[in-house]
Amino acid sequence: MPRTDWIRDEIAELFALPFTELLFQASSVHREHHRPDEVQLCTLLSIKTGGCEEDCGYCSQSVHADSGVKATKLMDVRAVLQRAAQARDAGSQRFCMGAAWRNPKDRDMPKIVEIVKGVREMGLETCMTLGMLTPQQAEQLADAGLDYYNHNIDSSPEYYERAISTRTMQDRLETLKHVREAAINVCSGGIVGMGETRADRVGFIHTLATLERHPESVPVNALVPVKGTVLGDMLADTPLAKIDDIEFVRTVAVARICMPQSMVRLSAGRESMSEATQALCFLAGANSIFTGDTLLTAPNAGDDADAALFAKLGLKALQGVEPMRAGACHKASVAAE
Repeated sequence: MPRTDWIRDEIAELFALPFTELLFQASSVHREHHRPDEVQLCTLLSIKTGGCEEDCGYCSQSVHADSGVKATKLMDVRAVLQRAAQARDAGSQRFCMGAAWRNPKDRDMPKIVEIVKGVREMGLETCMTLGMLTPQQAEQLADAGLDYYNHNIDSSPEYYERAISTRTMQDRLETLKHVREAAINVCSGGIVGMGETRADRVGFIHTLATLERHPESVPVNALVPVKGTVLGDMLADTPLAKIDDIEFVRTVAVARICMPQSMVRLSAGRESMSEATQALCFLAGANSIFTGDTLLTAPNAGDDADAALFAKLGLKALQGVEPMRAGACHKASVAAE
């Protein structure tokens, strides 16, 4: 079992390694647990955009932002399934769906359950991010067969309150606890480049790597500054606050070393990264990406660009992995008690 007793000083020492040594260690760990030439392709769809009452400083979908994003209602089930079919046909293995809510209302759950069941019937892994969950809602998602639930911790506990005031880090950890107890796989990562320090990046990875069980999926996002959001406007005035590419790769590498069995996803911000930076991220242990032209409301690299990059690097899409059906495992464990 991967260790979960990391201390911050150990993680800080990894960050401080010479860059080539850090990449060597991360690549070695990656090869022990994953095929180095395979990358999981995921597609992300916003099934309910805008109008979120949270005040996350990075988010264009917050009602507190002046970003021009218009609020929409939850998409029709059939429309979601059509998009899932398109993603499957384009080669995606996981279909991730996001709704801009603080938390789903109980009246929304039957439709959400129907969507999960429909996407799973297509043979895709399912992932949802809907905000905070109650234990009962997590159980409903597990019974529907949801494979992964995404709920990012965003940053270190110390930096968190500078980016968000409408909910706490502990609120996020409580939702992750409910997801675990419902036997759904956890997807949890964060955002770098928000003006945080390296110590905050240490704290971010430390929080995830010392959970009782590591998240099965760890997305690492580079902030995409959006005009009209608190952090977007701040970075427009102080462009040097943006994380540099080498530091971003270091963050990916340290995440790989500390959470060796997790899928580490190169997520938002990839559209502005050079091919060389992305290649270094794959060398550092990133083995999952979002495909397509859009991530919720942010731009993404696009399928054609990804195909060209994969061909250039000799990478291929992850194939032949049957996703762990968390709901089925949950029912089996209950039956055995």
